[in-house]
Amino acid sequence: MTRKATALDVARRAGVSRSAVSLVLNGRGEGNVAKDSQQRILAAAAELNYTPNAIARSLRDQRTRVIGLVSDAAVTSPFDGEIIAGADALARSRGFVTLATDTEQDAERDLDAVRTLLDRRVDGLIYVTVGLHELHVPQGMLTLPAALANCYASPDSPPGAGALTSVQPDEVAGGRDAAAHLIALGHRRIAFLGGEYSSPAVALREAGFRAAMAEAGLPVREDWVLEAGFDIAPGHAASTALLSAPASERPTALLAGNDRAAVGMVLAAARLGLDVPRDVSIMGYDDERRVAALMIPPLSTVQLPLRRIGEEAMRAVLGVLDGGGPGRAQRPAGEPFLIPCRLVPRESTGPAPA
Repeated sequence: MTRKATALDVARRAGVSRSAVSLVLNGRGEGNVAKDSQQRILAAAAELNYTPNAIARSLRDQRTRVIGLVSDAAVTSPFDGEIIAGADALARSRGFVTLATDTEQDAERDLDAVRTLLDRRVDGLIYVTVGLHELHVPQGMLTLPAALANCYASPDSPPGAGALTSVQPDEVAGGRDAAAHLIALGHRRIAFLGGEYSSPAVALREAGFRAAMAEAGLPVREDWVLEAGFDIAPGHAASTALLSAPASERPTALLAGNDRAAVGMVLAAARLGLDVPRDVSIMGYDDERRVAALMIPPLSTVQLPLRRIGEEAMRAVLGVLDGGGPGRAQRPAGEPFLIPCRLVPRESTGPAPA
């Protein structure tokens, strides 16, 4: 039987030390091993079909090389699973695996979920929420490297929780970009039909909307700033009330709380005999898969950077484990690491009607 290649075999093939092989294959070669040596090590490992012995490495490092993920609903719901996918992909690229558990939005299960993962001796923890949320951080998350993804510590969290890295979408900039897109198309009568104000994201997006309107010198109609839910039915109801007015008295563009609410708004416009976008432009938010791009017309929207939120939260945890501090996601205590959202123009927005 062919002998399995070892790290020493890779070192001899590349003409480097065994420690250099370990640094490079554990993702710590940058700044510690010369570039040409890194390339030779990677080439030698590929030629020898070398894979590190995970069990031996765990015993040597006194680590399980497992990162625990606690989620309020991202595991079992169709939303925001990309955060977990991004975290898992980065973990795997660094020789770690993830173990996820879901509380199904039952806050009383948070402590048990964290305790269960700690009992399995995970090396770090990440808490993931569906939608931006304030979180009462479980005490156990302060006992080892941890980060928050799409959430932030509540004031009543245990002391020290506010210093955890919190990776969030830049919702203010997202709201500003959505409004600026409509303004650039000539719209002056724009309604902000946010989701539910129980979500912190809605107030942040509204702040961005107001900033864009102020920068353009446009007034905000306060009776057009409404809570319009996050689903088709409430989006339909809220927009029907506004779009039923005569053409000179109704908005020419609607900013929805998310793509599902925007679908309801498109349906309301159609029911009233209005064409989208000729008579009214409709802007979604999230860029939800199997919804935004497949809608008729395809929805202009703002894409939440879910995968990168997961990646950066994982990078923060692995940065501590590697001894290099919290990694790129480090910020002063209490200051979130904001990830830009991306404007995605499609066919549901167009020039303002004359």
